[in-house]
Amino acid sequence: MLTKLFKKPEDFDINEAINLVSSRTTGGIVIFLGKVREESHGRRVKKLIYEAYEEMAMKEMKRIREEALQKFPIEEILIWHRYGELEVEENTILIVAAGKHRKESFEACIWAVDEVKKRVPIWKKEITDEGEFWIEGNKVRKA
Repeated sequence: MLTKLFKKPEDFDINEAINLVSSRTTGGIVIFLGKVREESHGRRVKKLIYEAYEEMAMKEMKRIREEALQKFPIEEILIWHRYGELEVEENTILIVAAGKHRKESFEACIWAVDEVKKRVPIWKKEITDEGEFWIEGNKVRKA
């Protein structure tokens, strides 16, 4: 499945993802793997809680995938996102773009990451030493 939501504790299998986008004509594969980092907005992060409107999130990730395939000369692109409570260093998002050449794979991957963050109904709450904060794009709101 090229678009998928993973509920914790389920994690990504990067080798499976690469195999799903690869073909005999693939010359460049770009992987973006997002992880929970220990610092955000100057605060120490304990964990993140991702909430998703699953049905809408899946539909929008599929749309983004289809748009990427039309917009960029790539062979395939995969978009996977996790949700639930994730600890520091755990994986959050995986996007894998495959093309005949690296340039289009990089461009498609960057575009897809940005579109997922803008459009997919997945919300992130940071649990920090200073309290809980909802993150919406670049905006931070106290929970």
